[in-house]
Amino acid sequence: MTDFQSVDAPAPAPPGGRVFCPESLGRALLEASVRAAQGLGCRSLDRMPMLGRRPGVRDDLRARVLASDALVEALPIDEAARLDAAAVAQWITGRYRSAVYPAAVLGSPHGSATHLAAAMGAAWLPSGFTVSVPWPGGTVGDWHSAADWGTVVAERILAANPDVTVRQVHDPLQRGPLCATTVTMHVRWTRVPAAYRAFLRSRVAPDGAALHFRDLRNWPVRTVCERYGFQVGSPVSGWAPQDYTLANPSFQRSLAVLGESRWDDPDPGLPGRYAEPSGEPEFDHDLRACGVASYRVLYPRPGVLSAFVADLHRTWLRSHGRPDGHCVVGSGSLMDPWQVYASGLVPYWCEAATRRCVEGAEWWLAGSAPFDAVSVLPQPPGVLSEAHAVAAQWRSIAAFARRRPHVDRLAMSRYPLLPMSAAHAATALSTVPPAGDAPPPRMRPDKVVRALRVTGPPLGLLVA
Repeated sequence: MTDFQSVDAPAPAPPGGRVFCPESLGRALLEASVRAAQGLGCRSLDRMPMLGRRPGVRDDLRARVLASDALVEALPIDEAARLDAAAVAQWITGRYRSAVYPAAVLGSPHGSATHLAAAMGAAWLPSGFTVSVPWPGGTVGDWHSAADWGTVVAERILAANPDVTVRQVHDPLQRGPLCATTVTMHVRWTRVPAAYRAFLRSRVAPDGAALHFRDLRNWPVRTVCERYGFQVGSPVSGWAPQDYTLANPSFQRSLAVLGESRWDDPDPGLPGRYAEPSGEPEFDHDLRACGVASYRVLYPRPGVLSAFVADLHRTWLRSHGRPDGHCVVGSGSLMDPWQVYASGLVPYWCEAATRRCVEGAEWWLAGSAPFDAVSVLPQPPGVLSEAHAVAAQWRSIAAFARRRPHVDRLAMSRYPLLPMSAAHAATALSTVPPAGDAPPPRMRPDKVVRALRVTGPPLGLLVA
């Protein structure tokens, strides 16, 4: 009897679920969106983020233990070399079970985009995915060596995948001790992958639409080769590029907490390019050739899209005679799009637990008609940084409620060092009484497009 695969045959590509980093925001949003498309909440998403684990370990040992845990869960180098981006796209679309969807929402990882997808009954498809790869002998402060090692990894990924770019990010303010043992690679499609193309053509309704949301934030990037770039820090951290320097006492203190004193300041003269959440502009151009009506929505900062989606939900509820007096402010992966939609709540999403994001929520609430209730789910960031909002700032968001202000107690008891699973958002929101006997009607894609064109530009959205 002959084996179908000889011992000399190349090993298969790793499955998409193993490639797409479970620690990444994009993966968390995908998992929530898949469940929302099935009419399910996030109760089963009980995977604890890496930085939220080992709470009982002594502080001086915990960072090393978490770094070791991250090394174990990272995608091995030999599997990263066999990574097949097309297979990852196939795995993503395969997660959605319905034969037809009224729309598809694509693009940058943004929680409000997934809330919008849930309200339309649409699928959410990211325009890239994150990979975490082991980094032997690394340290938090040695970003030069991280870039050298990342170049080796990126070359292997790019050689096997001509339709992607790779952006490596080294950010102690987001990943803390984890960036001592792993490197983070953001793989971004330059063309709509075949699986997405087939999904749009055969599984989006004939009168449906593809909405592509793209983040326009810039960050200094060192271009290593045509399709690979390296950046120190990220706009997601809440700091500016010039803050990642030893001349900044706050940054020194953040490094000290991680047991690191070594750090070379990045080159201040590097050119700015779209930061890692953005995705590639070519992806949008290719989307228009996929045979479905497509609309491009560009946002200069995440809070702009959060405000639009929150306002749209409130207007939609009001137009259907539903109460619109309960706002839920989620952050990071601590969210549940299905429960928010099914309960008739108004969602505002903070990208991270930074002062800037929370200030954006405060400004939006200050300019909105008052809510009877404001519920706040602050996802602990997992790392100490003066860029993060303090507890009083989260409470100030809830204080905009006329009658029922609420900041989740369990989340605040773990703040800021122990992030939580999305399952906690499902538990917290399960106590909120729904605004009616049944979920509100689905948002129609054509109505969403019209709202984007009419109310989006005044907020700062570019719609085309």
